[in-house]
Amino acid sequence: MKNIVTNSFAFGILLSIGTFFIGSYIKKKCKFFLFNPLLIAITITIATLTLLNIEYSCYHKGAKFLSYLLTPATVALAIPLYEQLKLLRKNLTAILIGITSGVITSGVSIFAMALLFRLSHTEYVTLLPKSITTAIGIGLAKELDGYVAITVATIIMTGLIGNIAGDLICRMFGIRNPIAKGIAIGTATHVMGTAKAMELGKVEGAMSSLSVAVAGCITVVVAIFFKGLI
Repeated sequence: MKNIVTNSFAFGILLSIGTFFIGSYIKKKCKFFLFNPLLIAITITIATLTLLNIEYSCYHKGAKFLSYLLTPATVALAIPLYEQLKLLRKNLTAILIGITSGVITSGVSIFAMALLFRLSHTEYVTLLPKSITTAIGIGLAKELDGYVAITVATIIMTGLIGNIAGDLICRMFGIRNPIAKGIAIGTATHVMGTAKAMELGKVEGAMSSLSVAVAGCITVVVAIFFKGLI
């Protein structure tokens, strides 16, 4: 069994897709916010690899093909944005200020945490891309000489938090405007948060989609400034 798995590139693809469908089914049946399909899929995948004693490289042999879809999936977020183009033009200044504020706040929080926990320079820059999509975050982590694997892990965790609790946090702070909610979720929790924003409404999804792209570009510039602070 193990030999078949380790020599098959289809294993990683089937495991990733299969566990996500299991997570979606559980979410649909239980309807509890912590039963997030992505979180369930990650948990089952890790448990499977551990129990079967399968190396990550064997899983990644097939799963990497799914990773190639990240970039076109990110580009596809332009579709809901185009549908709300009139709303974007009307609120352009406020939207850009909101996204920029979110990016700077993320950088400041990482800087403060680095000082509090006495992180090294490499550990510090590794966390700077945590709120942008993986497609951009990996390249930025390499440019900053951070630990790419840890950067990917923090991006995933940030996205999961946004997907699971993004709407709840917005309601806790009284954020009810759909444009504001979309900007907050997209800027802070990239594509995974945007998936949740699209469930909330077309406006939230469009604004979150815009935030993912713009926040990614701004973060690349802002991270260069923050890089030299520690």
